[in-house]
Amino acid sequence: MLITIKDLYKIVGGRELFESLQFELKEGQRVGLVGRNGSGKSTLFRVMTKEEPLDGGDLFIKKDITIGYLKQIPEEWQGTGKEYLTSAFQSLLEMMTKMKQLEEDMVDPDRMERALKAYGELPEQFGQAGGYEMESSIDQVANGLGISHLLHQPFDKLSGGEKTKLGLGKLLLENPDVLLLDEPTNHLDLPAIEWLETYLQGYDGAICMISHDRFFLDNIVTDIMDLESGEIDTYKGNYSSFEKQKEEKLLAEFHQYQEQQKKIKKMKEAIRRLRQWANEANPPNPKLFKKAKSMERALERMEKVDRPVIDPKTMNLSLESEGRTGKDIVVTENVHKSYDGRPILRGVDLHVRSKERVAIVGGNGSGKSTLLRLLLDQETPDQGSIKRGPSVEVGYLPQNPLQDADRDMRMIDYFRSIIRVTEGNARHILAGFMFYGYDVFQKIRHLSGGEQMRLKLAVFMHQGINVLILDEPTNHLDVESQQVLEDAVKQFEGTVIGVSHDRYFLNQCFTDTAFMVNGKLHRFIGTYDETRKHWKALEEEWRAEAEANKPKKQPSSKKREPKPSNTKDSSVEEQIEALEDQKKAVEAQMDNENDWDQLATLQQEKEQLDEQLEALYEQWLELS
Repeated sequence: MLITIKDLYKIVGGRELFESLQFELKEGQRVGLVGRNGSGKSTLFRVMTKEEPLDGGDLFIKKDITIGYLKQIPEEWQGTGKEYLTSAFQSLLEMMTKMKQLEEDMVDPDRMERALKAYGELPEQFGQAGGYEMESSIDQVANGLGISHLLHQPFDKLSGGEKTKLGLGKLLLENPDVLLLDEPTNHLDLPAIEWLETYLQGYDGAICMISHDRFFLDNIVTDIMDLESGEIDTYKGNYSSFEKQKEEKLLAEFHQYQEQQKKIKKMKEAIRRLRQWANEANPPNPKLFKKAKSMERALERMEKVDRPVIDPKTMNLSLESEGRTGKDIVVTENVHKSYDGRPILRGVDLHVRSKERVAIVGGNGSGKSTLLRLLLDQETPDQGSIKRGPSVEVGYLPQNPLQDADRDMRMIDYFRSIIRVTEGNARHILAGFMFYGYDVFQKIRHLSGGEQMRLKLAVFMHQGINVLILDEPTNHLDVESQQVLEDAVKQFEGTVIGVSHDRYFLNQCFTDTAFMVNGKLHRFIGTYDETRKHWKALEEEWRAEAEANKPKKQPSSKKREPKPSNTKDSSVEEQIEALEDQKKAVEAQMDNENDWDQLATLQQEKEQLDEQLEALYEQWLELS
């Protein structure tokens, strides 16, 4: 056992969250911790990391193990993104500092002998601990998570999502014995999610993750822990296996409950008849009274089976397509769009007909949200045309559904400001979206992401729409709510255009998939899984084309030309320092470069510098 929790009692906000919760995490386990929003999953993580105190019970953590916790909001940091990631190698950095100090001491005759003795096997230990692979490890994680462009930016100037991605990168580089991941796929695009999937599949330590991404869970976890009503039930297998097992368990429990109810009914009837017969006897029969009393005591001692919840409370969502639309919903031809001189869309063609379901897929920054804003008439193209069909009524569900709402407005007032109904009717409608009693009087600012999405969907359902445009709609919904949304989208008779990184949602709700690559849209018939191979082929084709179009001679090469390695007046250390400066200059230029061809050239130049640096470090080691 790595982490054990026994009889956890926990009160949060005056509400009893856990009464006597049990939890165990073993070596090699990869656990998916699932449950509805508000069931206490994140609180349980904070208990394990001792950020939250136990109100009762015991927490046992194996001696000398390291626990890494990915928070949804990472800590603050002064410095660049690169320095933040480098801080993951604290022990190696301390070893480097010690080696450098000893190297300086070796020059001093008075301290040389002691320094040489202390230096000893330090370089070998440094190498075995991965000291000479720090840079390549950082590059691997940064490239995989798509955060290379954040490395030279000040950490405190980044957005919350960018900080979270860097926080995940730092956590992976720390390589702890136990990984606690709270929604690790949030803010990641599809290539990064798939890279993280592969990385975690080969991870040596134990993993416990909170995730609403069923596809991600299916590909990684060995066990599912279902947190419901303050208790955990553990199931062997991935998420799909868990769903089947849970359904079978609930049905078995319900059958057991029904059988017991029949038995209780028969016992109560027997007790009633015995009392009746005893009273009707002349004189009254005390043996029958005694037998009835004995059966009553047996009924009281019987351990009653609770009625299992077969249908949990979920959103009552039913989207209906209203009105007629023409055959063509939207047609874009040769659409271009740039920001600050940087081209995002480079000639997008898209033709969506009535009742089609088209998913738009691509990496972060590829132009998906830009295209949605153009389709919604929130922006205008620099070039090309966008035509919309007659009688098109669009329902738009953005990533931040209440971003334009007054944060101090009460939920019910916001709803009634859009949907003209009485307060009583509004409360009845909102109850269908899991807002009960005084919940409806909460202010917008106090709503969680999932609650904001549910409120927007409640508004959505009561507006006449025939076209749905969805921008990451499943991001803040728990699995049950995701399933309700999926069912509603599948039953919707209108047209659906959606952007999502949720592969399960893409496969369930869209029949066509369009991939955004290098500013152009490539559409294929089929779900994401069925068409993913085309995306990979397009990406490879684009990279090959970029490589072929590289200029023969590198521009401004004089400034960054490496010093020759065999000069009498320059030491190996000076050469390393000079190349490191040149590498930093290249990386800084890459951060500000908008042209894809020039970026490819700079990347090749950086790789050449890395090779030269590696050779010099080996030479330096031999000299040492």
